[in-house]
Amino acid sequence: MPKAQPRAWQRMLSGRRLDLLDPTPVDIEIEDIAHGLAFVARWNGQTKGDFAYSVAEHSLLVTDIFQRQHPKAPAKWQLAALLHDAPEYVIGDMISPVKAAVGPGYGELDDRLTAAIHLRFGLPAQIPVTVKKQIKKADKLSAWLEAVQIAGFSQAEADKYFGKQNQALAKSLQIKLRPAVAVRDDYTARYHALSRLL
Repeated sequence: MPKAQPRAWQRMLSGRRLDLLDPTPVDIEIEDIAHGLAFVARWNGQTKGDFAYSVAEHSLLVTDIFQRQHPKAPAKWQLAALLHDAPEYVIGDMISPVKAAVGPGYGELDDRLTAAIHLRFGLPAQIPVTVKKQIKKADKLSAWLEAVQIAGFSQAEADKYFGKQNQALAKSLQIKLRPAVAVRDDYTARYHALSRLL
């Protein structure tokens, strides 16, 4: 008798059942993403302060940076910035050295989830390379700010690992540490504000 395949789905608070290996857009809800990301800590929780710095808070900061760097960017690419780490609502956040050690399987899983999420919210499965690079640039500045402001890195260390950043822009941004439910609500509200512009 053939062995049963191990369960590869997760039940969401919305009641959806998301197959992690073969995700479909119909099983993805913004409320599940916002809730999950608000409770996933970046930096493996190794940050200063009384609240964890969540992937949802990071995603809001990346979106703010992207909007400042590209003020004429269409709403769909601002939404792509907000959703850039959305798969982590089910696969968690791994620091880069661990992702490298896990190998290509993590990246493939992330890519499948990203495509399903994009399609669910009216974006192309693959966003243009130029936009992806712009979002990555905002992501790097966010990581640099987080490293210096809350993760205990010196500026020299942050420069080494995340690249030198625009200091004028960096000085105008302050990391926020807030309860998860407040971040979840802000993430959901930002999604709705951007989706109305699409």
